[in-house]
Amino acid sequence: MTEPPLLLALDLTGTFAFGLNGALTAVRAVRLDIVGVVTLGLITAVGGGALRDVLIGDIPPATFRDWRYFTLAIGGGLIAFALSKWLDRLETPIIVLDAIGLSVFAVIGARKALEFGLGIAPAILLGAVTGVGGGTIRDVMVGQIPTVLRSELYAIPAIVAAGITVATVQSGVYGLPAALAAAAVCFVIRMLGVRFGLNAPSPPGGDSGAASSEPGPDHC
Repeated sequence: MTEPPLLLALDLTGTFAFGLNGALTAVRAVRLDIVGVVTLGLITAVGGGALRDVLIGDIPPATFRDWRYFTLAIGGGLIAFALSKWLDRLETPIIVLDAIGLSVFAVIGARKALEFGLGIAPAILLGAVTGVGGGTIRDVMVGQIPTVLRSELYAIPAIVAAGITVATVQSGVYGLPAALAAAAVCFVIRMLGVRFGLNAPSPPGGDSGAASSEPGPDHC
C-alpha cells in the first residue's frame, strides 16, 4: 500500500501542524527558551509516529529516515517561538492545528500498521497512538495531565478514524478518498467536542470537568 502523493503531503502537513501546535502549547504551559520550545514542538510532531514505528519494528523510524519530517517539525517550532508574543490571539489556530494533526496521524498510523501485517485491533490502537503519542509525551514533560487522560473528547476521535481506516482497507478500499473521509470524521468529532464542550464518560459522581476546565497546554 504505497501512500498516494496527496496522502504523503497530508502526513507532512500534520507533522508541521503538530510541530507548531506542540511548541505553542508548550509556551502556554511554561516559559522556555528557543531550544525548549523547538524541542517540545519536535517531540509533539514525531513522537507518536516514532513510537508506532518502534512497536511495529520499522527501525529506524520513518521520521529519522526522511529529512522533511524533522525540517517541518523544527520549522513549526521556530514559527511558534516567533509568534509567542501573540499567543493570546492564537487559541483558535492552536485548536485547529491540533485537530488536523490528530486526524491525519490517526489515519496514517492505522494504514502503516496494516501494511506491516498487524491485525484489526492492533492497527486501530497504533493509529490512535500515532495521533496522541507525541502530545502525551510533551504534556508529561511540561508537568501537565495529558489531554488523552482528561474527560474531553480526544482519544475517541482518533480511535474512530483509525477504526474507519481499518474497515475500509479490510474491505479493499485503499484510495485517498477513504483516508480523507476517515480524517474528516476525526476532525469533525474533535471540533464538535471543543465547540459544545462534549466529554468522554466519567465515573459516576466524579467531577468530569475538573481536569479539563483548567487552562492547560492542550486544553483546546
